[in-house]
Amino acid sequence: MKVIIVPVTPFQQNCSILICEKTNEAAIVDPGGDIDLILETVKKESVTVVKILLTHGHLDHCGATGEISKLLKVPVEGPHIDDQFWIDQLAEQSRQFGFPASESFTSDRYLTDKDTITFGDIELEVKHCPGHTPGHVIFFSEVEKLAIVGDVIFQGSIGRTDFPKGDHQTLISSIVNQLWPLGDDVTFIPGHGSNSTFGQERQNNPFVADSILNS
Repeated sequence: MKVIIVPVTPFQQNCSILICEKTNEAAIVDPGGDIDLILETVKKESVTVVKILLTHGHLDHCGATGEISKLLKVPVEGPHIDDQFWIDQLAEQSRQFGFPASESFTSDRYLTDKDTITFGDIELEVKHCPGHTPGHVIFFSEVEKLAIVGDVIFQGSIGRTDFPKGDHQTLISSIVNQLWPLGDDVTFIPGHGSNSTFGQERQNNPFVADSILNS
């Protein structure tokens, strides 16, 4: 699987384009904005986008979803249904943060824990990881040892929990019980910033390092 990261919006959110190199089919993960940039990248790679995947309903992760879905005539999968209230507020989120107007939409497939997503020869497992938002999910490739985690965890930090329906302890539980069992050798792409591994964060992350949680 080839992965191209396209930072979008003023928040520099990591939109990921996942490509099955055998079939040339692709999935766009978290298209938060900058539609032209995303579509230019797709065209440059000469791939066929077959679906859009969403980790959660915050503006910088899904603001361009409705328009891209219509333009490319592809379905939207994710997030968990508990984040639909965020998607319903996309117009208000846009006004609040001074972003271009975004339209709300309804996912073609809400995702739950242990669901499977496929495109081309690629298979991803879904993990429900609430805390940052109640309906946050992550996508995991066992073959690639790669996780796309949205705003659950970052290199050296974790997601905010001061938004409506966020909860700090729930987020910590999601990280420890859903992410750590995937393996220390798993590389993750966060919603913002640089990639890391779960093993590195278990050693050094000031919020969820083993030494912090076990003290």
